[in-house]
Amino acid sequence: MTDEKRKIAGVMGWPISHSLSPRLHGYWIEKYGLNADYRAWPVKPEDLSETFSQLKEDCAAEGGVFRGTNLTIPLKETAFDVVDILDPSAKRIGAVNTVVVGEDGRLTGRNTDGAGFTDSLGEEVDVTTLSGGTALILGAGGASRAVAVALSDLGLEKIIICNRSEARAETLAGHIGDIARAGPWDRRSSLLEGADILVNCTSLGMTGQPPLEISLGGLKKTAVVSDIVYVPLETDLLKRARRQGNIAVDGLGMLLHQAKAGFEAWFGVTPEVDDGLRRHVLDGLKGK
Repeated sequence: MTDEKRKIAGVMGWPISHSLSPRLHGYWIEKYGLNADYRAWPVKPEDLSETFSQLKEDCAAEGGVFRGTNLTIPLKETAFDVVDILDPSAKRIGAVNTVVVGEDGRLTGRNTDGAGFTDSLGEEVDVTTLSGGTALILGAGGASRAVAVALSDLGLEKIIICNRSEARAETLAGHIGDIARAGPWDRRSSLLEGADILVNCTSLGMTGQPPLEISLGGLKKTAVVSDIVYVPLETDLLKRARRQGNIAVDGLGMLLHQAKAGFEAWFGVTPEVDDGLRRHVLDGLKGK
């Protein structure tokens, strides 16, 4: 309909210029021919609440409607005190990465990272085979929380969390529950024995960061190795895993799949993650 108001969403963070989300969502907007726009807004934590109010007014002034936003560092925790409704996904993971503006103007905070990880994993492996298994997660930050919750939901019976600060690993393990425990960082290689999935949720191995030092020798051949890093797309960890016959899952899939639920809520279309989208986003990475 030509008189339909333009739907406006975006991503907020501080800084935000590095974000690939405008490129990702822009691809879908063009693909589905929507009267919509997806923007990047630099927002400091202390300005988040005021920014939401201002965007509702600004979008209306230009004849559009503000539908919501993605949130990235350092806003994912700040949003807890700003949104009107917390979705169970955000409560469980302990962070908000997607905000949806309702017809009544109220803000609902969600977290789609866990679902994004599961969907990405499902492209490479039958996730039901992981039920009853053991996971080793490296790192204890926000991404680790989402991954740990997702693996718990998949029915894993043991989740070991290794972090350079063991206290943070213990805090996360306590959040997940009885199936989770902290493991010493210096024992990460030996803890791989018996693991059905290894997930690197640290920045180690990312371009410009120190390498991830871990021996995969004790990892069984049926185990899955996943890295949430996607710059480079094929990290040293994934290369070594593939060489010894393990299934390897890169970090780009999680980025793409976590975006689906927000896009659908804002724009009313269920988008598809396909090879065209991957190529489009990867082309954007070349300039980062």
